[in-house]
Order: sequence, then C-alpha cells, then structure tokens
Amino acid sequence: MTPSKAIPALLLLPLAFPATAADRQTDSSTLEPIVVTATLGPLTAGESLSSVTVIDQDAIRQQNPSDFAELLRGQPGINVTGNGSFGKTTSVYTRGTANDSTLFLVDGVRLRSATSGGPSWQYFPAELVERVEIVRGAKSSLYGSDAVGGVIQAFTLDPEETPAGWVELGAGNFNTQKGSAGVAASAGNTRFSLSGLHKETDGTAVITDGEDRGFRNTAGVGRIVHELESGGEASLVVVQSEGNTEYEGGNIDYMLRTIGFGLETPVSDHWRQSLQFSESRDETDNVTPTFSSTFDTRSRAARWDNTFTWNVHELVVGTELMNDEVGGTTDYAETSRSNLALYTQLRLNFGPTDLMLSLRGDDNEAYGKNETGSVALGHAFDRSHRVRVSYGTAFRAPTFNDLYFPGANPDLKAEESATFEVGFSGHYQYWFWDTALFQLDVDNLIAWAPTPSGMWTPMNVNEARIRGVEFGAGFERDGWRGDAALTLLDPENRETGNRLQRRSGKTLRLDLSKDIGTWNFGGTVVAEGYRYDDASNDDRLSGFVTLDLRAGWRFAKDWSTRLTVANVLDKEYSTARYSSSQDLDYIAAGRTAMLTVRYDIR
Repeated sequence: MTPSKAIPALLLLPLAFPATAADRQTDSSTLEPIVVTATLGPLTAGESLSSVTVIDQDAIRQQNPSDFAELLRGQPGINVTGNGSFGKTTSVYTRGTANDSTLFLVDGVRLRSATSGGPSWQYFPAELVERVEIVRGAKSSLYGSDAVGGVIQAFTLDPEETPAGWVELGAGNFNTQKGSAGVAASAGNTRFSLSGLHKETDGTAVITDGEDRGFRNTAGVGRIVHELESGGEASLVVVQSEGNTEYEGGNIDYMLRTIGFGLETPVSDHWRQSLQFSESRDETDNVTPTFSSTFDTRSRAARWDNTFTWNVHELVVGTELMNDEVGGTTDYAETSRSNLALYTQLRLNFGPTDLMLSLRGDDNEAYGKNETGSVALGHAFDRSHRVRVSYGTAFRAPTFNDLYFPGANPDLKAEESATFEVGFSGHYQYWFWDTALFQLDVDNLIAWAPTPSGMWTPMNVNEARIRGVEFGAGFERDGWRGDAALTLLDPENRETGNRLQRRSGKTLRLDLSKDIGTWNFGGTVVAEGYRYDDASNDDRLSGFVTLDLRAGWRFAKDWSTRLTVANVLDKEYSTARYSSSQDLDYIAAGRTAMLTVRYDIR
C-alpha cells in the first residue's frame, strides 16, 4: 500500500473510535505531555503545532533497552539500521532523510561527529536517560543545520526528589554484564546528582559465520542545579560515554562527551533570558590489522535566548555562535569553521487558534549563508480535537569529510529542503491519537560522483521527494498502558525514481504493558518492510517482525527485579549489507535476555 492510498484510511481512523461524552468532559491534557524541543520554550505537544513523540521514564525503565536505538526503532517516522548489535554503527533515518539530517541533542547540547556528520547513536547509553522527545519536521529555523528530518533530544537522569539513590546489577546471555548506580542530594537551593554505568558483552557475530564481536561501555552523568533568589536557575551538566567496540575487521576506542552550562533568569515580568555555553566531543581511534586512524571532533557553542511575553503571546529573539574543530591522523585542508546565527520565533494565540512563525539566518565561514523559516497554524475544534498545518525549510551543512577530506570538494553547497505537513489529533482522559501527512523535498543532495576527469568527489547532484503518513495512538487505564505507531513512507530519488537506500516503506510498532499488584508484564512488536541497501535498488533486504517480552517484580520494599527477552522468536534479520560481492549481510543478534536487580535508596 502506498502512502497516497493509505491516507483516506488513516483519516477515517478517528471516526472509527469516537470520543465518548465522558471523554469530552474531562481534561484532555492528561495524556498530552509538555515538550521543550519542538519550540523555543515549554508547550504541550498540541500547542507546539508539531509531530511529537515522547518516551517517558516509566516506558524506558519497563523496556530496559540494551541500546538507545531500541527506544527509537519503529516510532512514528523513524527507520533504524545497524551493522550488527551491541555498539555497532547505527543510523537513524527520520522521515526518510539521511542519518546526518537528524539533529541529536543531549540535555540541549548538540552531539555529532563533525567529520562524518551524524551522531554516534550506538555509543550513547540508554540506561542514563529518563526521557526522549522525538520531533519530526523541519526545525532548522530553530536549531540551524541538520534539523531536516527532525530533532531527537535525550534528557539524562535528573532526580528532583532528594536525598535519593539507586544501585542496579544485571546479567544476560552472550556473557553480558552491567552495573549502574546513582545518588542525588540537595543543600539549600542547590541540588546535585551523579549517575554511572558500566557494561560489557562478548557480543555476537555481525555477519553470517563470523566471530563474536564484543562491546564495552563506561558512562556517567553529573549535574548541579542552583535555584536563584530571582526565580531563575543556573545549571551544569556533564555527560560522558567511552569504551571499545569490535567490528568485522577491527575495533574502535571511542569517547563521547557533552558539557553544558545554562543560566535562566527573569529580567522583568515580561522578559526572561537564558544563556547556554556548551562543548561536545566525538573521538574515535580505529585499529585494523593493516592501518589505524584517529578522528577527533569538538564543537563549542554559545546561545542567548530572550523571551518576551504579553497576554498570551510570546516572542523569542536569540543568537548562537558555534565553532567546529577536527583533528587526528587525516590531513584535512581546513581543521575548523565557525557559524553565527540570528533567529526569532513568534507565537500568537487567538482563543482556539494558534499561529507560530520562526526565522533564522546562519552564516558559516565554510559554505556561506542559509536562511530558513517556518509557519504553522493550529486550531482546536474543542478541548479534545485539533488540526495543524505547517510549512518549513531546512538545510544540512556539508561535513568536514565532504569539504576538506583529501579529494573532497570545498565548493559544495548545503543540502536544502522544504516540508509541508498537515496533522490531526485527539486527546481524551485515557487515550489519544495523532496522524500526520507530509511531503519533504530535498535539493542539492550530496553524493560521491565522477568528475569529467574520472575522479570521484562529493557533489551536489541529487534531488529527493519523500511522502509519508504517520499514525500514533496510546492509552493508559486501570494498570494497562499501550502505544501504537504506524509509518508509511515513499522516499524517492527524483533523479532515478528509485527508493532511497536503507529506508523501509512500512514500519509498525506496538507496545503493551499491564500492572498486576507488584508485578508488571509487557511486550513490544516491531514490524518493518523490505528495503534496498544500494541506490540502484538491486540489493534487497527482506522485511521482518520481532517480538520482545518483559516482566518486572517489586519483591520487597525498595527492591525490584526485571527480566527482558528481546527477539523472543530468535528471528535472524538484516537492515544493512556487509558485502554485495560476497552476498553477506550484517545480522542482528538473536534471542537476547537480561535479568536485573535494583535497589532504590529513599
């Protein structure tokens, strides 16, 4: 079924499940969370006029994922591929855009490799995350480069009730072991917390008949928050993840780090300002039998937001200065670049109608200027039902590899996109639904292509059109909790008419859990359609369905245990190919089990 054929059916889904009178009379915000990533300030998901998915702490604790990508897989608009399991290279495609066209934030700090362009999703520890916001659609008018398909933000553990602490130990098959602990305390207006994790595994083979490839990770989060007498807040957050991962042909020592200092303070009753100074690092040492290489990237940023309010309207004006630096064993033609941006967001409310406008200008010393903007209009028919329409532009900056790697092209332009979207949603006392239809057009796609002399180099050669439909729904009542996500996608290379490589046209995810006394039982089903590993659509990878099951038990005061079994049916599947000439695919791990025991200190 193509997205265009599925649109009428999805639009009729809300009519198939009409709201009852009781639903209409209750507060519709019960299942509508507050989000901060979709706009320059906290709003409900509906008020943000964006397509948003929130994964909260309860869901993360219950699912007990082995890696961060497991939380994202099958969510609306999300495709995830990997070169095997346990810390192997992972790519996230939001609304069919490339891995480096999704912006990844950690506590508000941009995290990605300035050389390859994309985030190192496989090295980021899910165990230290308490909340994830997935915002789909063009957001460059707020964040600048890379926010083409959307923005994913991870919020690390931040215990607000102090004193508190926890210790957790776990073990599983493939000789997997992990331990984590955390503590939080406060003194006057200051609270602080420290969380740590260590895990290691022998892993599994990443190709058929290959050897097991292990993974080791040590990570931590440190946080200090001080509430100011003026009503503002100062905070310092440090996140670090480091270790080693083995792959077919070598191994990589890696380190990720983000440091963010934030200051929020009121200037007057109608003016608040916030300052953020941040640094992020992505460092790897790659060793194979024949060569070794080092890639170190550092990004620094300073951001200043000013928020003005009058009545129910809001204006944000800000500026951001960013600097990227690269180092290592590769002789890049340039090793640093800076970017200066000015941006504004205007939110107007006229009763049931919201209007949001945003505009941003970026001036980068490497590839020039880019102006992006968006306009969104939303209307609430009643307390439960809302419609939204939006149009936005975005861009992805050429990476250091694109511009300055030996043999690269310093004259590249940024990829540019335009997205049109219409969405409908309903929020009731115990359940919600949301559907979105979108079209995304991308110009100046960067790809390696031959020059007239026969040499291959990155060039702006391709165009893409991506059409899709997303549907999400969820409920929570009487100890039951369920979520459903369906995505139908048509990602087309306009030059060839082929599907963009490694994108599945259909994904489905179902999560269901039930609390019974001191027990919790749950499961997840993920289904993905076929995809092609190559641009010419010759190497087809079959679709698959996986089932995960889990059970938790609070067996004593402050004590709990949890058993998770991923891929219960031991399905062998692939989302990427290792070698076409050898007809070898990267394979995901089979049945994976993990048993954990946790003690909470209160």
